[in-house]
Amino acid sequence: MTEKFMSSDGCDITYTLHAGAGSQAPRVALVHSLALDRSIWDGVVQELARDCQVLTWDCRGHGRSGQPVMNYTPQLFACDLAELMDHVQWPSAVVGGCSMGGMVAQAFAIDYPQRTTGLVLIDTTAWYGADAPKVWRERGATGLEKGMAALVEFQTGRWFGDAFRANQKATVDQLVKVFLDNNVDCYVKTCEMLGDGDLRAGLASIKAPTAVVVGEEDYATPVAMAEALHKGISGSTLTVIPGGRHITPTEKPQDIAARIREVIARAK
Repeated sequence: MTEKFMSSDGCDITYTLHAGAGSQAPRVALVHSLALDRSIWDGVVQELARDCQVLTWDCRGHGRSGQPVMNYTPQLFACDLAELMDHVQWPSAVVGGCSMGGMVAQAFAIDYPQRTTGLVLIDTTAWYGADAPKVWRERGATGLEKGMAALVEFQTGRWFGDAFRANQKATVDQLVKVFLDNNVDCYVKTCEMLGDGDLRAGLASIKAPTAVVVGEEDYATPVAMAEALHKGISGSTLTVIPGGRHITPTEKPQDIAARIREVIARAK
């Protein structure tokens, strides 16, 4: 069931709550990657929904949510998730995020530890590096000056391996459509957020059971970044998915669902 609610600062947030498993089932909230939307989780939801409640949503500036052009931070997006959980009456959840969503999930676990029963960090990082502010602003500028279409070939090669792009063309085309439909000004602001984001100082405070997952071929947030997250979060596990690239929730949904289930089991 897809619905909307309004955040405390007046931004419409579109979400889908898959609650067919019943109110006593484990709760899982999932946060998508840059310039895409909650549909990246469709395959994972299909795996989990028979015995979990699953909440997916479009972050502000993305998909069918509101498009305010403002300064974005991982903490702001995490606050949106906390308010969304209030709206659906979830006191806590296992929180998973891919790429940008992984930074949001980290911020959520740091800012709302009592509401985080588990954490799944997928194809993501706490910090993109010293040159990130410049690199991410250049990417945003490309979208602004040349249009989002100028970035499609670059993005799809990072998102998925060659075989997936060849064999799952309809899925790739659908995500390209989502990408092209972005509000470019919001895209620029989100790129700035990722360039400036640095969550390293908060990692040691994360006590929830945590799985760090990365595609073997991910060159957007490579294995070394996942290893740094794993090292920074005490008790976390690290899984490298063979043949996976950057959007493994879409490319390898069964693998991602399995890691989420492992965290659910550890959270009990």
